[in-house]
Amino acid sequence: MFAYTDGCLYTAVDHKPKTTHRLKRLRNIEINPGVAVLVDHYDDDWTRLWWIRIDGTARVIDSGPRFREGIALLTRKYQPYVRRPPQGPVIAVRVESIRAWSAA
Repeated sequence: MFAYTDGCLYTAVDHKPKTTHRLKRLRNIEINPGVAVLVDHYDDDWTRLWWIRIDGTARVIDSGPRFREGIALLTRKYQPYVRRPPQGPVIAVRVESIRAWSAA
């Protein structure tokens, strides 16, 4: 789940079961903050295929105003988060480029 505002894409570690909250993706961001986010759509009708790739620089945020902003954006966008907001941390990606493709 993602939310976007002012050139920044937010996501958060939520309550879904995990072996640990010290996730590999968080460690990877700390080592190398250059990230790519890929969103795609598949359809049996191949003329409807598309993808979007967002490249940027990510930060892991555990507290403070940016943390609260990310949680608030996600909570407003996704109904399940209203009852149980993510506990975090939040990943904030400063968008540097967007590429897209569509079969249509």
